[in-house]
Parts: sequence; structure tokens; C-alpha cells
Amino acid sequence: MALSLQPGEQPALDLKNYIREVPDFPKPGILFYDISTLIRNADAWQVATARLARAIAPWQPDLLAGIESRGFLTAAPLAQRLGCGFVMLRKPGKLPGETVSLKYGLEYGQDELHIQADAIKPGQRVVVLDDLLATGGTLAASVQLLQKVGAEVVGASVMIELTGLGGREKLDVPLHSLLTYAA
Repeated sequence: MALSLQPGEQPALDLKNYIREVPDFPKPGILFYDISTLIRNADAWQVATARLARAIAPWQPDLLAGIESRGFLTAAPLAQRLGCGFVMLRKPGKLPGETVSLKYGLEYGQDELHIQADAIKPGQRVVVLDDLLATGGTLAASVQLLQKVGAEVVGASVMIELTGLGGREKLDVPLHSLLTYAA
């Protein structure tokens, strides 16, 4: 089927063409979706951030929260593009000053996220971002941590969602996924 384009109109860019699939990383049996190949391509990165901004803007966030570390890659430029602030959710020992933390379970063990105690004013509208949603433990914990410090979490967004792993079901906020892959 041929695309029907108007004069001067460009075909939609398929961002999946810019995601590298790396088998057996970080361990055997895992298929890793590498966003570094997308973000180093200026055109693909501009299209990706524009699409994310268009999806997030209706939520009218005051702040975007990025999850360490790949969530920083999308949250920071989107915050600038949308004219809102940016806060970091980090692992223990990475943020100066007083922090608030949340421990959460993973498939094989526990992890912990921190936010600076003064990063959020009660009632601020926050969208949380990460690069990938798989089983949903980290993203769900991020939402809980933000709510713990008084944020009104109005949504979450990821570059890639691995469908079929139940991650979306663990969230109690709307989710936007830029790209989806069957897991």
C-alpha cells in the first residue's frame, strides 16, 4: 500500500527503526532494547521528544520526574520543552541534603529510590518518566514515592513498554508508551 501524502508532507518516522535490539544483555535470555541508537540520531530524537511532549502536555505537569538514570534522558529535555521543572529519583547516596526514600521489591531482591525532601511542593502535578516499562516495579515505586512527598502524580510515560509482563497493571496513574514490543 502506497502512502498518500500531501505536497511537502513527510512520511511518519518509524522510531522502532532507531532502537537497537541486543540479545543476551545484561544476561543470557534477555533481549535489551537500546535507546542510545535513537537518542544519538538528531532527527529521530527530535521526533521522539516531540511525540512525548504532545502526549504529556495535556496532563499539564508542573514537574517531570526522571528515574535514574535513563529516565533523566527523556525527562530533562521534555521539562525544558514543556516549560516545567525537573526532579530526579535516584538510588541511595546520590542526592545531597535531606531525602525521602522508598524501598520496593524486584523479581530477585530489593531496591530503593530517593528524592530530595524539598523537591516537591504539596499538590504539584507531576509526570514520572523512564526509558522502559517491563514488570512495573520501579515505575510503580516511583509513583508511590512521589505521592509520599505530596505530589499529585497525573501520569507516567516511557519510551518503550514491553507488553505482556504486567507492568501497566501495577500503575494507578495513566500511562503513555512511545513504543511497544511484545515480551
